[in-house]
Amino acid sequence: MQEDELSVLISKTAALMEQFERRCDEIDHRLLTSSEELQKLTQQLPAVVKQSANDSMQAVPGQVSSQVQLGLSRPVTDFQQRLDKAGNDVGQASHALAQQIKHIENLQRLLIWKVIGVTAVCFLLLLAGGIWLSMHYTKVIEENQLNADLMKTYNNADLVLCEKGQLCANVDTKGKHYGDHRQYVPVMRR
Repeated sequence: MQEDELSVLISKTAALMEQFERRCDEIDHRLLTSSEELQKLTQQLPAVVKQSANDSMQAVPGQVSSQVQLGLSRPVTDFQQRLDKAGNDVGQASHALAQQIKHIENLQRLLIWKVIGVTAVCFLLLLAGGIWLSMHYTKVIEENQLNADLMKTYNNADLVLCEKGQLCANVDTKGKHYGDHRQYVPVMRR
C-alpha cells in the first residue's frame, strides 16, 4: 500500500516538474520575444524620430516641433510602463514557481527520510525476528538431540512392558553398579 502511495507521489512530482519546465520554457520564450521586439523598436525608434523631426523642422515652426516631442514621449512612457509591469509579472511568477519547487523538494526529502526510516525499522524487526528464531530453534534442536540420544539408548536396551505400564529389563548382574547407593546396574543390549 505504501508503494502505491509512493508511486503516486513520484508521478505527481514528475508531473509538477514537467509543468515547471513548461512554464520556464514559456517564460523564456516570452522574455526572448519581448526582448527582440524591444530591440527592434529601440533600433527603429531613433531613425523614425530623427526622420520625423527633420521633416517637422523643415515644414513646421518651433511650436509644432515641441508638440511632436510631447506626443512621442507619452507613447514611449506608456510602453516603458507596460514593459516594467510585464517584467514585474514575470519576476513574481518565477518567484512563485521557485517557491513551489522548493516545497516539492522539501516534500520529496521528507518522503525519502520516511522511506529510509520504515526500511530501517523493517530491517531491524526482520533481524530481531531472525535472531529470536535462531536462538529458539537452537534450544529446540538441543532438546531434541538429547531426546534422540535417549531414544537410541532406549532402543538398544533390552526392555519390555511387563504389567500395566511396568517396564522390565534384562540387566547385567555382573556389570558395574552405579548411583549413590550402588542401586543401578546396566541393562543388557538387544
